[in-house]
Amino acid sequence: MLQSLMKLFISFCFFLIFFNCQSDQPKKPKIAIAGLAIESSTFSPAKTEAAAFLAREGDAVFDYYPFLKNQTSQRKSADWRPTLRGHALPGGIVTRKAYDSLVGKTLNMLKKELPLDGLFFDIHGAMSVVGLEDPEGDFIEKIRALVGTKTLISTSMDLHGNVSKRLAEHTDLITCYRMAPHEDALESKQRAVDNLLSRLISGKGKPKYKAWIPVPILLPGEKTSTRIEPGKSLYAKVNPLTLDEGVIDAAIWVGYPWADEPRNHGVVMVTGDQKEAVKSSAEYLAKSFWDVRDEFVFVAPTATLEKSLSLALKSKVKPYIISDMGDNPTAGGAGDVTWTLNKILNKKEFKNVNGPSLIYASIPGPKLIEKAIKSGVGSRVEGYVGAEVDSRYSPPILLSGIVKSIKYGDIHAKTEVVVQSGSVNVIVTKKRKPYHYEKDFTDLNLNPRESDIVVVKIGYLVPELYNIRADWIMALTPGGVDQNLERLDYKRIKRPMYPKDIDMETPDLSARFVPLSDSDD
Repeated sequence: MLQSLMKLFISFCFFLIFFNCQSDQPKKPKIAIAGLAIESSTFSPAKTEAAAFLAREGDAVFDYYPFLKNQTSQRKSADWRPTLRGHALPGGIVTRKAYDSLVGKTLNMLKKELPLDGLFFDIHGAMSVVGLEDPEGDFIEKIRALVGTKTLISTSMDLHGNVSKRLAEHTDLITCYRMAPHEDALESKQRAVDNLLSRLISGKGKPKYKAWIPVPILLPGEKTSTRIEPGKSLYAKVNPLTLDEGVIDAAIWVGYPWADEPRNHGVVMVTGDQKEAVKSSAEYLAKSFWDVRDEFVFVAPTATLEKSLSLALKSKVKPYIISDMGDNPTAGGAGDVTWTLNKILNKKEFKNVNGPSLIYASIPGPKLIEKAIKSGVGSRVEGYVGAEVDSRYSPPILLSGIVKSIKYGDIHAKTEVVVQSGSVNVIVTKKRKPYHYEKDFTDLNLNPRESDIVVVKIGYLVPELYNIRADWIMALTPGGVDQNLERLDYKRIKRPMYPKDIDMETPDLSARFVPLSDSDD
């Protein structure tokens, strides 16, 4: 009996020691992850449905972030509660049903995780929704109403997103990419997470000050690339400001020009704990942006399509890449405008199989895909492609040629078929797809490096295409993301706006201090 009591006493002592040791360990902050990302052109007739967001849920969300893998310091520093994170190819305006469905599901998942210490809010910032103004502002407002004002929200964005005052008010920490093309996308998202963890673990919590400055400039990304000046030097000014102990982060948003909302314009935001440092940093960046407004130029030469093809045909180097910019699916174009392809196929130089080799990427044509699958590689196929969504500039094309290859299972295209018509290899897809990687071509038995000309529905070239180009021009073609902004029928953007109002007076670029999310102001 005595022995049993002694064993019980010893066990109790071990329990107390273990409990005390556990209680001495700092409690990990409980952090959720949520977000929806898309660029949506309101100048395109296309509509985006919920399925396009390819939403990840729960632990599948971690797969998107290398810095949140199991053994990373970020992963081990918090009790992570991923909910829903969706990222769609840029496209047309999002249907209200799709938005309500995805947002509603996110909120329901967040509700189950309450209370929360923090939220990593991963968005693009250029989503447009039928019948709704400022979707990202609406989304974060709904989140804030659910999680409360004490939860620390850190927002990561694309520099081509839009920061409304409502979005600025409801977030606590905010950052965006500093490179275009976005080679630092994951680095920027990690910065948003690192800032969040630092403020939570240190106990510093919300920054004391948030400065927001609207900059009335609306330019396409193809004119504001950080590969060239003045974008290169402008964005180089951002990071040094964050080294000031009074500043947590600083950011410049170029904004998204292919949507017609009052929030579509440039923005500067700075967060930190020292008022003067936050104020001076924000005003310095805003003035720097405004001062170089008339120095922005296209990142590559531009011309009409006819001129672009003429230069490509005369070129002695290959591949000569032509950006078919007006229907760029990575900026919000429908991806099925046939105007450029029609011009190419009707050009005499490409009529003969022995003519200059050209790859065209790409055009949707699900009905022709069905015929190609039935007839097989090596057979002749004929069917209509393109213009099912955007037929404003050119009707569907009756494409006739030899099936050179078929590929199944692409996450975007679903099925891809190469049809050779004359000396042109046309990539036909079941669903629209951007072609950014050499593997996109080689998997279809195409060699872009050896093709005389490669025409891609894109704006500025992504790094992999940029690195294989021998020469490059951007064609000013029509579509939902027309680079000639003067042709777009804006009705709701704030005016005056540079360059729409090129002689406008210098705007007020003083810092607006945004109330903290838990402020009574």
